Amino acid sequence: MPKPVRSDAAFAALLDRLHAVVGTQGLIIDPKDMEGHLTDWRGLYRGKALAVVRPASTAAVAAVVKLCAETGTGVVPQGGNTGMCGGATPSAAGNEIVLNLSRMNRIREVDALNNTISVEAGCVLANIQQAARDAGRLFPLSLGAEGSCQIGGNLSTNAGGVNVLRYGNTRDLVLGLEAVLPDGRLWDGMRGLRKNNTGYDLKQVFIGAEGSLGIITAAVLKLFPLPRSTATAWASVPSPQAALALLALLRQHCGDGISSFELISRNCLELVLRHIPGTRDPLPSPYQWYVLTDLGDARESGLREALEQAFAAAMQQGLVADVVMPESQSQTQALWKIRETIPEAARAETGMLYRHDIAIAVSHVPAFIEEAHAALQSRFPGVNVICFGHLGDGNLHYNAFVPGRLREDASAREAHDVTQAVYDIVACYHGSFSAEHGIGQSKLAEMGRYKNGVELEMMRTLKAAFDPLNIMNPGKVLPGKRRE
Repeated sequence: MPKPVRSDAAFAALLDRLHAVVGTQGLIIDPKDMEGHLTDWRGLYRGKALAVVRPASTAAVAAVVKLCAETGTGVVPQGGNTGMCGGATPSAAGNEIVLNLSRMNRIREVDALNNTISVEAGCVLANIQQAARDAGRLFPLSLGAEGSCQIGGNLSTNAGGVNVLRYGNTRDLVLGLEAVLPDGRLWDGMRGLRKNNTGYDLKQVFIGAEGSLGIITAAVLKLFPLPRSTATAWASVPSPQAALALLALLRQHCGDGISSFELISRNCLELVLRHIPGTRDPLPSPYQWYVLTDLGDARESGLREALEQAFAAAMQQGLVADVVMPESQSQTQALWKIRETIPEAARAETGMLYRHDIAIAVSHVPAFIEEAHAALQSRFPGVNVICFGHLGDGNLHYNAFVPGRLREDASAREAHDVTQAVYDIVACYHGSFSAEHGIGQSKLAEMGRYKNGVELEMMRTLKAAFDPLNIMNPGKVLPGKRRE
């Protein structure tokens, strides 16, 4: 673990040196001003910090990290602080700095001919999307927190979002990277190349590492043609198996135009109807399961007609009971608001929600849902399962409220019985207990329990090579070694 600053004099000297690098605007030491940086978005983790440091340039990041390496001070990288696993929250020890990158928010270059955009780590995702649109291009990464999350955090957690089906995860959208290493050296890999076989693909080492191997400061991202026609549909389906069959049918009719295909249970919709003002049920009658799908095409016409034909065939085959296709952008946004506000609506409940961001092979998703539902109902009678997610890529947010367990109850927060029941079934399907939210500090136990021992040793070897002092986001991602 990082060495604590052992005296008032050493602490004062550290602050003086940090101030010399980032200036008054870049250094927060007042406890009240630091407050928003010390608690995670979900309110589950709270830590302490020596200071919140806000550098405005890559050179300043490098200088800060070098100083921390010299003094043995832990560094907790932080972007928009919208993570779900406590990865950007410092420990309770109070011997770390929070390195917040929000001032590094420049879009350095848009190269429309090369279909790339070069951005700094503190750029808000929505601003990158807009810069791409201004150039007549699409940056497809899209998720509920896009108005506040920052691309550095998206890269560090390998964020997924709703468009993975067509465009891939965040790591699939990166061509080049700039990163500060744990000793303060700068690696400049900002190349917008589609082909580069000059040894190891180093950028992938940092993507998904949650700042444990270095600080991502900038990236070259892929852009795509801006769709000239789009179509959206909200449909009821009798079961997840029918939803999977519907996806196959849509692919037959619409080709690779499907960018997102979301599965949503009735329980999710009822949460949103209850807690999000202005929400309306899209269909006149309630159903147990729904899908929300988005399509885009470079062609100006024909997409909606293809989608209508696909749903007509689906209804004939009994895969769909009812469907609505919005006629305007506002109607489309209303449907997507339902999907994106499910986590917010769940937070409004008083019960303790056990969250599981999992991935299963797409073909096995229906069987997993059936088995997991049965197992939880058997062990926790009356459990309310909140199941939604990206069926097209096998990523489910499989969450559960257990009767009688309240969020403010410490014993409920610390219980692992629900989570282990779910993850044990995930493991039987050779799935993943973390699909798009990372590990942070919330899933360290699962890393130790479910991750292959060889994989863990490879990761520890990599960590030791890059960060021998263990100052980069210590206590995150990697669990302690198992006792023999």
